[in-house]
Amino acid sequence: MFIEFKDVAKQKIIAGGKRYFGTFPDVFTKMYAFTRAKTARALGYYPYFPNIEASDATVVTIDGQKKIMLGSNNYLGLTNHPEVVEAGVNALCQYGAGLTGSRFLNGNLILHEKLEHKLAAFVGKESALVFSTGFGVNLGVIAATVGSSDLLFSDEYNHASIVDGSRFSRVKVVKFKHNDMADLERKMKAAEPDRARFLVSDGIFSMEGDIVPLPELVRIAHKFGARVMIDDAHSLGVLGPRGNGTAAHFGLTKKVDLIMGTFSKSLAGVGGFIAGDEPVIDYLKHHTRTMIFTAALPPANVATVSKALDIIIDEPERREQLMDNARYMRENLQSLGYNTGNSSTPIIPIIIGSEMKTFQVWKDLLAAGVYTNPIIPNAVPRGRSLLRTSYMATHTKDQLDFCLEKFQKIGKKHRIIS
Repeated sequence: MFIEFKDVAKQKIIAGGKRYFGTFPDVFTKMYAFTRAKTARALGYYPYFPNIEASDATVVTIDGQKKIMLGSNNYLGLTNHPEVVEAGVNALCQYGAGLTGSRFLNGNLILHEKLEHKLAAFVGKESALVFSTGFGVNLGVIAATVGSSDLLFSDEYNHASIVDGSRFSRVKVVKFKHNDMADLERKMKAAEPDRARFLVSDGIFSMEGDIVPLPELVRIAHKFGARVMIDDAHSLGVLGPRGNGTAAHFGLTKKVDLIMGTFSKSLAGVGGFIAGDEPVIDYLKHHTRTMIFTAALPPANVATVSKALDIIIDEPERREQLMDNARYMRENLQSLGYNTGNSSTPIIPIIIGSEMKTFQVWKDLLAAGVYTNPIIPNAVPRGRSLLRTSYMATHTKDQLDFCLEKFQKIGKKHRIIS
């Protein structure tokens, strides 16, 4: 994830790292030899772990300077909503800070189950199961669903949690080209016919901002007997007639077997869930290690997510404003000459290509008051480094215009646009 600064003098590395065991190999060798982050910090191009001192969602303070936040997944701007905050405070007072145990034993509150009923109804499934992290949902559900005798078909741009869930399960993975349904069909057709099949894809892809072509994906999956799971981490609150996700967006809720979602985007918290048929969820409830062996989601978090879900349902105008803001920025960025790929959502990549130039543009934008996320390999393919920008319903037009002015000035400076 770090750029190689080939033009910088080689850093002095302790050969073999620090050894405490005589002539035996040391597993820490690679750690003592790791210098790329230090080099990036020294050159002022290290973009990770920024110290945010204050935030009101659309504006953050870093080193005493205010920045317009274009790097958040807070799509509907609910993290600071007074009703969401109040719900969390009330739950904190009533139930305390945490549950000190897994839901499987002592950490299962009525709050968790009420939220599960609401989530299942929201996405149109019989049952849902809440986890403490979204990453843990994919890791645990995939590992509990498939094994070494099965096949898992996965889009090459799927999130890291899907990739790691596949590794953890030891399933045979068949990757297909990003959103290429012809490639998927070829690989489904060529696959061993005696293996059970599971197809997993993001709904909205987190770096590119494009949407899975779900109607064609479902058609192919059903043709070749594959169960379908859609990761709606970035789709909930964004797609669908009620913000209820990718399957609802395409009218295919009954054709998708499992719907996964996270709380760390539109739902303004942390955690995640899986939803599907009741027997499937009941099996996962008793076999998913990342739920069984993880402490339960704290009560305050459950309450804030539940309130955020209520607001999403009751205030559809937030989603409409979000899409208006995204459309305004996409059209204006394209008119300036930026390559925004195939984005059709509030995630808008600014594709630059060069890793070094991506960091230079990121640094200049931050200094000018615009917070973006620089993305380099392996998070994106080589030669496709980009700035990931994302937008909120609560961004004002003045804020967006301020950012566009900086994009124009800095893009010209670096000869990305003319």
